[in-house]
Amino acid sequence: MQLEIMPRKKRLSAGRVPLILFLCQMISALDVPLDSKLLEDLVQPPTITQQSPKDYIVDPRENIVIQCEAKGKPPPSFSWTRNGTHFDIDKDPLVTMKAGLGTLIINIMGEGKAETYEGVYQCTARNERGAAISNNIVVRPSRSPLWTKEKLEPITLRSGQSLILPCRPPVGLPPAIIFWMDNSFQRLPQSERVSQGLNGDLYFSNVLPEDSREDYICYARFNHTQTIQQKQPISLKVVLVDELNDTIAANLSDTEVYGAKSSRERPPTFLTPQGNASNKEELRGNVLSLECIAEGLPTPIIYWIKEDGTLPTNRTFYRNFQKTLQITQVSEADSGKYQCIAKNALGVIHHTISVTVKAAPYWIMAPQNLVLSPGEDGALVCRANGNPKPRISWLSNGVPIEIAPDDPSRKINGDTIIFSSVQERSSAVYQCNASNEYGYLLGNAFVNVLAEPPRILTSENTLYQVIANRPALLDCAFFGSPLPTIEWFKGTKGSALREDTYVLHENGTLEIPVAQKDSTGTYTCVARNKLGMAKNEVHLEIKDPTRIIKQPEYAVVQRGSTVSFECKVKHDHTLIPTVIWLKDNGELPSDGRFTVDKDQLVVADVSDSDGGTYTCVANTTLDDVSASAVLSVVAPTPTPAPIYDVPNPPFDLELTDQLDKSVQLSWTPGDDNNSPITKFIIEYEDAMHEAGLWHHQTEVPGTQTTAQLKLSPYVNYSFRVMAENSLGRSLPSEASEQYLTKAAEPDKNPMTVEGLGSEPDNLVITWQPLNGFESNGPGLQYKVSWRQKDGDDEWTSVVVANVSKYIVSGTPTFVPYLIKVQALNDVGFAPEPAVVMGHSGEDLPMVAPGNVHVTVVNSTLAEVHWDPVPLKSVRGHLQGYRIYYWTDQNSSKRNRRHIEKKILTFQGSKTHGMLPGLEPFSHYTLNVRVVNGKGEGPASPDRVFHTPEGVPSAPSSLKIVNPTLDSLTLEWDPPSHPNGILTEYTLKYQPINSTHELGPLVDLKIPANKTRWTLKNLNFSTRYKFYFYAQTSAGSGSQITEEAVTTVDEGKMAMASRQVDIATQGWFIGLMCAVALLILILLIVCFIRRNKGGKYPVKEKEDAHPDPEIQPMKEDDGTFGEYSDAEDHKPLKKGSRTPSDRTVKKEDSDDSLVDYGEGVNGQFNEDGSFIGQYSGKKEKEPAEGNESSEAPSPVNAMNSFV
Repeated sequence: MQLEIMPRKKRLSAGRVPLILFLCQMISALDVPLDSKLLEDLVQPPTITQQSPKDYIVDPRENIVIQCEAKGKPPPSFSWTRNGTHFDIDKDPLVTMKAGLGTLIINIMGEGKAETYEGVYQCTARNERGAAISNNIVVRPSRSPLWTKEKLEPITLRSGQSLILPCRPPVGLPPAIIFWMDNSFQRLPQSERVSQGLNGDLYFSNVLPEDSREDYICYARFNHTQTIQQKQPISLKVVLVDELNDTIAANLSDTEVYGAKSSRERPPTFLTPQGNASNKEELRGNVLSLECIAEGLPTPIIYWIKEDGTLPTNRTFYRNFQKTLQITQVSEADSGKYQCIAKNALGVIHHTISVTVKAAPYWIMAPQNLVLSPGEDGALVCRANGNPKPRISWLSNGVPIEIAPDDPSRKINGDTIIFSSVQERSSAVYQCNASNEYGYLLGNAFVNVLAEPPRILTSENTLYQVIANRPALLDCAFFGSPLPTIEWFKGTKGSALREDTYVLHENGTLEIPVAQKDSTGTYTCVARNKLGMAKNEVHLEIKDPTRIIKQPEYAVVQRGSTVSFECKVKHDHTLIPTVIWLKDNGELPSDGRFTVDKDQLVVADVSDSDGGTYTCVANTTLDDVSASAVLSVVAPTPTPAPIYDVPNPPFDLELTDQLDKSVQLSWTPGDDNNSPITKFIIEYEDAMHEAGLWHHQTEVPGTQTTAQLKLSPYVNYSFRVMAENSLGRSLPSEASEQYLTKAAEPDKNPMTVEGLGSEPDNLVITWQPLNGFESNGPGLQYKVSWRQKDGDDEWTSVVVANVSKYIVSGTPTFVPYLIKVQALNDVGFAPEPAVVMGHSGEDLPMVAPGNVHVTVVNSTLAEVHWDPVPLKSVRGHLQGYRIYYWTDQNSSKRNRRHIEKKILTFQGSKTHGMLPGLEPFSHYTLNVRVVNGKGEGPASPDRVFHTPEGVPSAPSSLKIVNPTLDSLTLEWDPPSHPNGILTEYTLKYQPINSTHELGPLVDLKIPANKTRWTLKNLNFSTRYKFYFYAQTSAGSGSQITEEAVTTVDEGKMAMASRQVDIATQGWFIGLMCAVALLILILLIVCFIRRNKGGKYPVKEKEDAHPDPEIQPMKEDDGTFGEYSDAEDHKPLKKGSRTPSDRTVKKEDSDDSLVDYGEGVNGQFNEDGSFIGQYSGKKEKEPAEGNESSEAPSPVNAMNSFV
């Protein structure tokens, strides 16, 4: 029989206390819910309550503390064994035991060494009832040994080969955590191509040139001692070798080339594990980790399947870019064959891992403490399982039961000890040991034999008062060993109460289901066992229920009148009732018009606001009753003539069916003012977050006066209603009562989560915070989590409040991070947030582009090539490359200190670009820099190049001076842009007659050093047109034109004046009129033919006398070849009459970066081409007043009419 102890109860009214069953509980060392006075009298064997772990690794720099605590009655004493023999702590001055406890403290910080105290310790707690023992505690100091010295040869590989960089860390205790970093303590990035294996080695499926570095360092972190050891750096160089150089590469020494795989594309092969199959054994409850790493080109992708089943959905995780399969809480059901599949474009391979799950012993039924009374029977059961099946052995008070003192009351049957007719001397602590090759379990359970007479724990003479016709519960908490029997009696005489009328609960409570007046009296609880008897009396009184015998009645009164409500109450004469009045479930208005008398409520001078529900509430200490009536207030006079207006506001707003996320709102419509109400608009106010601000909630039809409203958590709602008819909307109603909804966890997370670094060593995480309405509860906070994207690091999290930004410091420069921000409040967390990717801060690029070389395309265009910088050295988002270039002004134009540098930026990862708009025959210097979001990197070494000669610009000016009868003198200024060395000038001229027909063209070469030339033997009084341009070795430049007239011979003019004036002769006038008529007819015919696309004589004349200005473009004339526009080759007409200052100014230079779209800061497209069409510029139209134009002709005149 088990001992049962009943807890003490407070004195409570049975009418107000729900039924509580006090279940019998066994006395146990871990949970003994006994009365404190009772515990002082009971003895109890020892029980271990706290101990150090079985495998106890200690820090050799700190004192060793081996815990052992126990409880018992009387308090137990403690002793220790070390390596199976008694450990006398009194003989070792460095060892002490905590007072009242068994915990050992070994002081090694002074002079001792941790290695001295390495061993297996066991604690024993003993008192007069038995001895409990702890687990075997294996104490070992942690170790963090150094790496052995080794010489690591540099490794040289061809691009595409596979590679394994071994780590082989020193064996420490506990095992070290392995990771790879560089000299700057930055973690080396890992990917599907490069990753760290479970053994710590670094695997490359194939190497690339950017893998070249001299600081591959394996680190071993020993957490117990908080130390980090590092291996010697490994140098790796990856070179590009094509097929023609394979033979050369094969002849390199082994110390120079590492590995033998071909750099050509190849199918996958496994780097680890080796072969087609392998075996893996894991213990139940651990994490099963299976690994497959393959090499190949292109990089293989790893897949996992279970051949004879499916992978468990909630316990399966993929690590290390799917190269590692992990199953948590592994069990025997997870045994089987797992297959990893490596696949690339050239093939597929498989590896099968046979997994066997073993199990250290685990409890099926651990032994439980057993409390018996003398002569009773009982049993201790110890059942455990494992793989292989554990062996069960028993100990008694720490001694193997085979050699322990004999006890005739016990019998051992495998995993069970059976006790029969126990006596007090049978009390002991038994240990069950379940062990196999993978571990053991040790369970302590005591057998405590007690002989205690019954005790009643309920207070004597407790008074219970109950309203008639309600249940009554009378308590009787008890204790005894053997377990007492309980009987209840009423009055001083009579038999025990039976269960046909009463309910007897196991904890001793007596229940009267329906108490009546005759249930009043004294009840006695009697507890008996073979050691004695105890009893206790309690008293029960049954009271009459409170009733309202005269209830208030419904009333309809006119405004200004008086109304009364009556409420008469009948109650038990021993109870004192209290009567209160409520209006609409609230207190009565504090108004002198309301008078409360003994049995009635009087309301004088009734107004519309007095309408509502009035409730009379009568209560006593045991019960309460209520009754209600409605008061309706009506107008005292007839309804006036109809008034058409917007509705009056609704009133009597009431909230019912109040739930966490919904409530029902009802109201009474106001007068519709003779226009039917079409709809009601409901608004809400959140007094907690936005007091005074009303929001639209919903709308309902005008025939509806209730609405079911959906609510949000943690909002202090008030509602108001507006009515609307065809004339408009009413004023809002009075606000309803406030309703505070319960808080809940947030149902959404912050939006616009971003991660950008403001400094090279930080990550700034920002988000859009939730507003108060979205918080759903008090204590809104944000859980900000981050981890590096490429790595196996766990999430790092921090909880912040009242901010929308968090700065993570000490990050590596420009590393991708996974970020998530989760909202939480005092209730809980929002759903799992989405993961976004950000980057830590950028830093300026470290490396300048190399191998910069320039190819000059022509005199104004050059192409620049460079090698890209390694992506790791960019340390940020690669935005492009920037070319700085300038001309060397070392002669006279500008001061060297004011050299104007031009800049062109090429976006993306381009490695070449074009420089347009260069000045011919110039010396240029350039350098290239890589650009990221932080700025520019260092400049490459300056490169110098020269542009060849180009054709010159037009002479700056051309003037004709000193005209005579047969000569003209030309003066000019050289071209402003000679674009080379001038070789000569070319002057072409031809006469123009009165009909603007051009005469024969004369071509004249003039030395380059001349700026003045006189033409002789010209015709007098004749107009000449001049075409003038300069030449270099590259060709002829643009021409400038001018016209001039020789002077008139005055002698001949005088002779003509003495002759007969023909113009006055009649025959001449008639002839001229006929000629004019023929010309008019000819012009009309030409106009018609021109509209039909035909030719006309003037056109033929133009074809017969081409303008010498219209010349074909040469390849070396300074145009940009393939960048030229088709319009560049169209003939351009440019003639001029001599302006007033007889000076023709040169055209502005067309060779400007502005013409290409962006000036000195122009941008290039991704293919390197300049943004905007790079084309020769059209010749400008002559400006009025500055440029000369051709003399008018009939064709031009006709064109002006068209």
